[in-house]
Amino acid sequence: MQKKNRITGLLAIAAVSALALSGCSGGGAESDDAAGASTQGLPLAVTTEFTTDVSDDAAAMLPADVTDRGVIRIAMGVPYPPFVEVNENDELIGLDVDLATALSQKLDIPIEVNHQPFESVIPSLQSDRHDLIMMGMNDSQERQQTLNFVEEIRAGFGIVVAKGNPEGITTLTDLCGLSASTQKSTLQAELLAELSEECIANGEEGIDVQALPVAQDSQTALRAGRAQAYIVDAPVAAYTVATAGDGEHFEMIADPENPQGFNPVFTGIGLLKDRTELTDALQAAMQELMDEGVYQAILDQYGMGALALDEARVNAATE
Repeated sequence: MQKKNRITGLLAIAAVSALALSGCSGGGAESDDAAGASTQGLPLAVTTEFTTDVSDDAAAMLPADVTDRGVIRIAMGVPYPPFVEVNENDELIGLDVDLATALSQKLDIPIEVNHQPFESVIPSLQSDRHDLIMMGMNDSQERQQTLNFVEEIRAGFGIVVAKGNPEGITTLTDLCGLSASTQKSTLQAELLAELSEECIANGEEGIDVQALPVAQDSQTALRAGRAQAYIVDAPVAAYTVATAGDGEHFEMIADPENPQGFNPVFTGIGLLKDRTELTDALQAAMQELMDEGVYQAILDQYGMGALALDEARVNAATE
């Protein structure tokens, strides 16, 4: 039995730091406490066409500590388009914003969104600052030692290069002897480090891996010529190519054998391994959004419909 949600989104919005909104970051030097500090409150931009009904069954699965608190606290790294960014009205928008809003409606509980640097996001769960991670985090066997993942999409990595592809890059192995930027503490950074070792083992020069604090820094490094390639999740790569300089600054190297990107992986909502009740509630809510077509409509809105899953899955990377 379902009841109509009273307030679209039921949003209790926390502040997002002005530092994050500027596209700059203090990086690893920033303390965990400072990372959570906020100086500017921002509302979410609610897309009313994605309004859904409350699921009594899914809401009943929420753990007592969450229902007693009356809010689900979500960590997002801002900006990370198309997952999350800030529009001209100083509102958060993006795939994860719309999906979090739909899950909020389905579970009949408000959400609270805070900026958290990527490298400190898991400690922010362990210190009970947040309940969920929604920032395009890739599911992996290593991360599953600490986290559960309620999967959002399956997508690979994209290689972004300067317009015209001056280095003639066609695949990952062409990066040997070049400089490549990416965001630190990501699977892409690990991939580049491993690939650099393979380059050297094969008698070629290694890769100058520039693992930078936020995605925007990596894009800037490519634009400034400090890197010859920028490695990032395929959805972010496609968005960057389409929007930077009105599409005139960059292009993306396509992998004909993998239309979803190089080395496709699952990307999902992360939460601590022992949060089984919250995991079950999110999975149930996600499945209902899929059954209703709301999930697919949200992905289509951001040009990511081809990355959709056919069922709500948990920890799919090790299934």
